[in-house]
Amino acid sequence: MNDCKPCATPLPSTLKIQATGGAVFDNPQLYRSVVGSLQYLTVTRPDLAYSVNKVAQFMQSPLEVHWKLVKRVLRYVQGTTAYGLKIHKDPSLKITAYCDSHWAGDPNDRKLVGDFCVFMGRNLVSWQSKKQGVVARSSTEAESTGRPYGRTNMDKRSNRRAKVVNSRSTYGVL
Repeated sequence: MNDCKPCATPLPSTLKIQATGGAVFDNPQLYRSVVGSLQYLTVTRPDLAYSVNKVAQFMQSPLEVHWKLVKRVLRYVQGTTAYGLKIHKDPSLKITAYCDSHWAGDPNDRKLVGDFCVFMGRNLVSWQSKKQGVVARSSTEAESTGRPYGRTNMDKRSNRRAKVVNSRSTYGVL
């Protein structure tokens, strides 16, 4: 795929991937190998984490449509080789965290997806996105379930106090 045409995003933002309903990919070993390699790349490329996680959910029995999505992620990587985490010298030790949750974000099991990221100064130092073990019955329940998830994981990662900010509201100081 060295000469492939790059694309602007790893996956379409509105894409809902189904686990069934298509032709089975004829080389599942290749699928697993490429997705496994992409998982290593997410260590320094958090912009790929969501997309790689989505295609990794189908490693047991990949379909042709899933393989097309993996190739799209590879096309994105081809066009963004200069992207990645960069650590900047920053005198600020201020820790700021952002968290969010997505109600029924996965159409296959309708489970809540909670995520957060932590910055020290302007440097991203920690991030996580995780599918929860429960099904939220409403967006309000999803937000209230996601908030303690972000706080608990932040407490595990730091003994410092941090301000948790969401795109909709400020949750306060931990």
